[in-house]
Amino acid sequence: MAARAKPAEKKARGLSDSEIAAMRERLKELNDSKNPADRERAVAEAIAAMSEPDRTMGKRLHAIIKTNAPALLPRLWYGMPAYSDKEGNIILFFRDRAKFKERYMTLGFNNEAKLDEGDMWPIVYALTKLGAGEEANVAALVKKAVG
Repeated sequence: MAARAKPAEKKARGLSDSEIAAMRERLKELNDSKNPADRERAVAEAIAAMSEPDRTMGKRLHAIIKTNAPALLPRLWYGMPAYSDKEGNIILFFRDRAKFKERYMTLGFNNEAKLDEGDMWPIVYALTKLGAGEEANVAALVKKAVG
């Protein structure tokens, strides 16, 4: 019986190169400045480094989040733009499609987000474009997430 081939990106320890890179980014973030201005600048730099159309969508997402949840603090989380409450809990984040070679940008909400609705609700959304309708949906989700 022939041995099963591993996916090209997987390493012997079970993590892909992009997963290892994300973990390294997280370790660096733990040692980075706690200054809000530095964190805001790091988020702006991460968005600027994204390829189009994710860069444009990232700028719009950042603006929507800042407008609809001004109490949230921008920061990086595993190299992704993220927004935390004053206790440091990550409420939401987004990542470009290149991060894990996905076909869509991702907007995600963590456990502290107040999106609970019955016994089952979505916490991650795929974005391929960000028109007026999607912007309105994101704004509503952000407002609900912060309660």
